[in-house]
Amino acid sequence: MNSESPFSSPVGAGGDAVVPVSVLNRAIGTMLERSFPLVWVSGEVSNFTRAASGHWYFSIKDAQAQMRCVMFRGRAQYAEFVPREGDRIEVRALVTMYEPRGELQLNVEAVRRTGQGRLYEAFLRLKAQLEAEGLFDAQRKRPVPAHPRAIGIVTSLQAAALRDVLTTLARRAPHIPVIVYPAPVQGAGVSAKLAAMVETANARREVDVLIVCRGGGSIEDLWAFNEEVLARAIAASSVPVVSGVGHETDFTIADFAADVRAPTPTGAAELVSPQRVLLLRDLDHRHATLARGFGRMMERRAQQLDWLARRLVSPAERLARQRTHLQQLIARLASAGARPVRDARARFALVQMRWQRWRPDLSMHRSKVSGLADRLDRALLRQHERHLARVETLAARLEVLSPQRTLERGYAALLDAQSGRAVRAPSALKPGRRMTVHLAEGSADIALSDVQPRLTDGF
Repeated sequence: MNSESPFSSPVGAGGDAVVPVSVLNRAIGTMLERSFPLVWVSGEVSNFTRAASGHWYFSIKDAQAQMRCVMFRGRAQYAEFVPREGDRIEVRALVTMYEPRGELQLNVEAVRRTGQGRLYEAFLRLKAQLEAEGLFDAQRKRPVPAHPRAIGIVTSLQAAALRDVLTTLARRAPHIPVIVYPAPVQGAGVSAKLAAMVETANARREVDVLIVCRGGGSIEDLWAFNEEVLARAIAASSVPVVSGVGHETDFTIADFAADVRAPTPTGAAELVSPQRVLLLRDLDHRHATLARGFGRMMERRAQQLDWLARRLVSPAERLARQRTHLQQLIARLASAGARPVRDARARFALVQMRWQRWRPDLSMHRSKVSGLADRLDRALLRQHERHLARVETLAARLEVLSPQRTLERGYAALLDAQSGRAVRAPSALKPGRRMTVHLAEGSADIALSDVQPRLTDGF
């Protein structure tokens, strides 16, 4: 043994080791915990007890032996189920020694039903496969009818769940007929039979909603509802399907494929059945509302009838009133037709009077225009005579100043032959330059051979 063993130090004479019982039990417990790691142990549950502290105490046994077990509250609160007497389970435990009594026991850390590990793995594989195919999509879920005309149940005739469902339906909705499609819920080939009943209900079209249910049990008991054939039949159903399998903590593939999952068969019956008491209460309320509305409508109709009766008159009186009304309209029409004529005549007389007032006196204006015309003729004649005299005077003056008259008196006009300008100064005369001489009776071109300028004050 190593140095930590309680037997390494002798405490008694003769070299024999003497140890207290508690030390021995502790040493055995330590040795067991080191020698046996966590291990799965299967067996049948017996003497199960739940202490006030929350710890579980039970034994697990088979045909040849048994072992005491303890599962402390910290582990037990996470268990998925509570074992019952006679359940076959598997526990994941550590082999230990209960030192006060020197008893060997299993310290349980996890518990599952026998075969649950393999079945659960198969459950997860099938669930993942069907979910990938879209069988669990929320878009394909159909609503449960609020007021079904008939309710179908797929379950065993001997199942306690059937009695619970029928009792609930009879209490809540005794007026709705119930059709049972019997099929076994446990055993070999059960899934195919359940699926066949679902398909039969769809083929007959006798019900508006279908309940697929059974009571609680182990995972092996509920395995028929985890088969693919039933899940596909539920998903393909044209009738809405409500699944009520096992207890509230039990989940099956049928729950995911169904349109609605109920926690229990009783819960499924409550989901598909309207409560009769509430329906009757709602019916009474609607009846009272309808009666009040009908009464108010009758009152309005009676009031309208009274009003129409007051307006009702005999045909003769009605004709007389219409004749009088017609005469009044004729008078109003005649008056309305004459009034515009009178108004137009009055406006015409007023305009004519104003026109007469402002009409010009043509005879007076004619004599005035004639006098003005005579005055204009005399003025024009005098002005013409004055202009004529003035023209004669200017002509006489022009005649006196005319160059032609000057030339006739013996003068001549000397012009430059190139520029045509009159030569005024002797300096403009150059020898050899050509000149034009204008005389009284004609002109002549000359060329200067010699020029001798001289200054003179006159002729």
